[in-house]
Amino acid sequence: MPTDLRCPVCGNSYADHWRCECDHPLDFATQPLPDGPAPAFADLDTRDGLWAFADFLPIERAADLGAGWTPIVDSEGRLPAESRPSAGDAPEWNATFKLEYVSPTGSFKDRGAATTIARAIECGADRVIEDSSGNAGTAIATYAARAGLDSEIYVPADAKAAKLRAIERTGADVVRVEGTRAAVTTAAIENVENDAGWYASHAWNPAFFAGTATFALELAAQCDWQVPDAIVSPLGHGTLFLGAYRGFRALHEAGWTDEMPRLLGAQAAGYAPIVDRLDGHTDPDDPNDLADGIQIRDPVRIEAICESIQATDGDAIAIDAETTREEHERLGRAGFDVEPTCAVAPAALHEYRERGVVDDTDHVVVPLTGAGSNA
Repeated sequence: MPTDLRCPVCGNSYADHWRCECDHPLDFATQPLPDGPAPAFADLDTRDGLWAFADFLPIERAADLGAGWTPIVDSEGRLPAESRPSAGDAPEWNATFKLEYVSPTGSFKDRGAATTIARAIECGADRVIEDSSGNAGTAIATYAARAGLDSEIYVPADAKAAKLRAIERTGADVVRVEGTRAAVTTAAIENVENDAGWYASHAWNPAFFAGTATFALELAAQCDWQVPDAIVSPLGHGTLFLGAYRGFRALHEAGWTDEMPRLLGAQAAGYAPIVDRLDGHTDPDDPNDLADGIQIRDPVRIEAICESIQATDGDAIAIDAETTREEHERLGRAGFDVEPTCAVAPAALHEYRERGVVDDTDHVVVPLTGAGSNA
């Protein structure tokens, strides 16, 4: 039987639903935790992908494409600074990059899609519905195809052609919606409420966050169960940001790690509701239209995101379009073929260092979240 869902606000429980009657997003009623100490890395079967952490997941394995165990690399490479072709061209990142963009569909959304489609199967769905500007739609459609489920993906009418082609190749029904990103979500929800399909929303469905929590589990294992001092991540709906928080929290509760990293968000200027909530210093009239993957003005789980920032002594800042463009070019020259949205996180790392939020000696991990081919 599927694990029950519970509303963290009013306490209502559900066997299968996408939203509480009080309109709040739902979470799993229980967080599974393993017994015993953390295993040696050699004892983890990485061939199982993210399901190597099945003891932490409230969902049974299904619809597998091998997602997980993305590499971690030194952001600067192995050459000394004076020998690098780009020496003097940009400040050093001095961080660890986790290459989420080498996932099967080209983004970290594979993690959430794998667990969301597995949950759909547990709940008996035969057709799933998602609304997305790109990567989440591609991932949900791909994993649905892998599972033999029909899918219907609602997208903005002006979505990037490369992302639309990736969704269409899966055989999904693509529904283009004119208007704002919110209008796309509204159209999808209307069909869900008319029983046209099971809502596989990366923003609403708790199964998606259970999948992105494996980012933290995996990273901790790759670092010999020593968590970094800070994670700097792009922040839109918070699917990776909040998932990482939940993963690190589960590790701590299981006794596998001793600390929690600081969670530092990077939002797109003009689409920075978390930054506005924290200090109100953004300009909505100067939008960052390059970072299309995080152009979210009303995150569904904004309260949970802010709570995770507070709990880890974290922060969030907004990055403008020109800074994003420059950082994207630097990443390309350093050998990282990523989409522009990725660039907001390493750009934010520079600013966090300038503000003194992060020290030069801190171990910082930056996920590079989406492939250049997805741009």
